[in-house]
Formats: sequence, structure tokens, C-alpha cells
Amino acid sequence: MAEFLVKVADEQGHLVQQVEHGYSEADVRERFTQQGYLVYWVKPQGIFSGGRVGLSRGKLKQNPFVIFNQQFLTLIKAGLPILTALELLIKRQKDSTLRPLLENVRDRVKSGELLSDSFAAQGVFPKMYTTTLMAGEKSGNMEEVLNRYISFQRLSMTFRKKLFVSLVYPTLLIVVVTIMVLFLVTYVVPEFAKLFNNLGATLPTPTVIMLALGTQARKLLPFLALGFVALVIFIWRWRTTDRGAEQIDRILLKIPLLGDIRLKYQVATFSRMLSTLLLGGIPLVPSMETAGASVSSRKLLNGVLAASGRVREGQGLAKSLEEQKVFPELAVEMLEVGESTGALPAMLTSVAEFYEEDVQTALGAAMALIEPILLIFMAVFVGGVLISLYLPIFTLGSGIH
Repeated sequence: MAEFLVKVADEQGHLVQQVEHGYSEADVRERFTQQGYLVYWVKPQGIFSGGRVGLSRGKLKQNPFVIFNQQFLTLIKAGLPILTALELLIKRQKDSTLRPLLENVRDRVKSGELLSDSFAAQGVFPKMYTTTLMAGEKSGNMEEVLNRYISFQRLSMTFRKKLFVSLVYPTLLIVVVTIMVLFLVTYVVPEFAKLFNNLGATLPTPTVIMLALGTQARKLLPFLALGFVALVIFIWRWRTTDRGAEQIDRILLKIPLLGDIRLKYQVATFSRMLSTLLLGGIPLVPSMETAGASVSSRKLLNGVLAASGRVREGQGLAKSLEEQKVFPELAVEMLEVGESTGALPAMLTSVAEFYEEDVQTALGAAMALIEPILLIFMAVFVGGVLISLYLPIFTLGSGIH
């Protein structure tokens, strides 16, 4: 047996991470799933995994993965067996991360494992993808569920690209402003301090304050840089703990305007994923758990897990989500209508589309507000620095006249 690092959540949403022994990732995952846990991931603990050398678990790139699924669906529609389709796609696969993963999937399928278990054992493929494959295996309609998943991937990638494009200019502006401020304070101001010291002139108060700030900033810059790096590392490690993730998520959601945008984005992602899973034939409770595991907001995740427990007891989806007080009221009302009319998947899609559009509108408004604020800050700061530095020169010039 090999050792595996397992991260699971119970029905109350409490996360647990522990080392477990098993023959394979699929064996460990199935064991915890049967015990009623929501399994986030199972990773090999050592160099060897079940007698095989562990594969490099790099981050899965979305574009090659989408292309693979499109080609995989085409080959299956053409009537090729799954194993033959995998063999053909592996030969043509150029992505260095995806190719060894597919080779391991092929080997597992050859040894008798299910396709969904083989993908789940890799530890890098989305849980929604492996759940979709499992639904296709059970229903015997792999083509339809794969087609729905590919459509979901395309819509998600399009939405993310739009968000990325919206954030490019503000990010570049923030970087430029930061570099300019650091350059002025740590290089330009100390050089002027040397000049004024050589002149031995009496300096105005604003100039004295600016020179002292620049001189101290240059001395403290290495320590400030180390402190910043240490703070980033601390926050990065802290966010992997339950308490840290909850605290950081609470802080992010309380940020004016941006916190609301983040919550709406998470709701849109959850709704679209839940709709796709339900259309694929997955029962509501497993669909909720799978879709909930994909969101990054710990508050939303805990709410979804608690709501899934209420749904398991027989309560409606909208009522269960309303009790958690994490979903927007409009989303809950729309889901209630979808449940009462028997069109829940279609209403979930409408919720996703509504909030995706709302996120883009709100993000555009936020960026339109942030850009002038940054420009005004830059103008005021740079202008203040230049005036304080050139003020003694003007004073000396008037004294000469």
C-alpha cells in the first residue's frame, strides 16, 4: 500500500486533511465517499504511488483540455471504443502536462478501472468533469454529457477572458504608479538631499519632510521588501487552513463593491455548474456537493454543504439555500420559481446568465471609478514631490535676484 494525502469535508462543512493508506487514489477516494465525505482531492504522499512512479501534478491548462474533450467527443461519436480514442489522442497530444496524465488514464482503463475513476485518480482534473463522466457511464449516454460539459467549459472560459481583459488596464496602471512612487521616493528624493546638503541652504518645512521620508525609505526598503514577502508567504500558508480561509473570505466579501462582485461571480459559477450536472442526470444532492466544491468562497461552500444536508432530508433547494443567508434574495426567488414549475436546470442557467452580466456591469463601473482615483493620486503625489523638491531652488533663485 502507498500513502496518500486526503482533503475531505463532512456534512457540516468542516474540512479535514490527513494521510491515508490505500492501493490507489481511486481506492482512497471511494472509501471516503462511501463514508459520506465530500472529497476535495487525493494526492500521493511519496515518490511512489501504488507501485508506480508518481507523475508530475502540474496545473492543468484549460485550452488543451478543452481541445482534448472536443476531439474525444468526436471520436466517440464516430463509434470508436474509449480505449482506442485515448490511444489516438495521446499520440497527437503535445501538452507536456496533459500527455502523461492521459497515459496514466489509459493504463488504468486497460487494467479494468472505470474511465471516471481513472481521471479522478490523477488528482488534477475538475471534480465536475469526473462526475460528468460517471453520469455518462451510468446512463450509457457519454456523448450527451460530454457535449454539455464542453459547452460549460466554453462559456466559463469566455466569461473568464472577459473578466481578465477588464482587469488588464487597471492592473498595469497600479503597477506603473507603484514603480513611479518607489522610484521617486527611494532614488530621486535622496539625490536631491545630497544636492541640498552640499548647498548648505535653509530648506522649507515641506522639503525637509520629503527629504527625511526619502532618506529613511531608501534605508528601510530592503527590510520592507523582506517583510512584504514574509507577509505574502504567511497569508498564502494561512489560507490553506480552515480558520485562515474563512477569515480571508470574510474580509474579501466585506470589501465595498468588490466583495459584492466576488459573491455574484461565485453564485454565477455555482449555478451554471449545478445546471450542467442536473442536465447530465446527476441527482440534486451530489450535484450540489460537486458544484459547491468548485467555488472558492468558504462562506458560500459551507452554505451549500449545509443546504445539501437539508435537501437530503427532503426540503426544497430554494428554501434550504434561503436558510443559510448566503445567496442573494433574487437568486433564491428565481430558484423557487424553477422548482415550482419543474424547470430548475433552465432557471439555474438563467440565474448564471443574470449574475454573469451583473458582474461584468459592476466590474466595469468599479474599474471606471478606480482608474480616475489612481490618476488623481498619481498627479497629487508626483506634483507634491516635485513642488517640495523644487521649492528651495525657487527660494535660492529669488535670493540671488
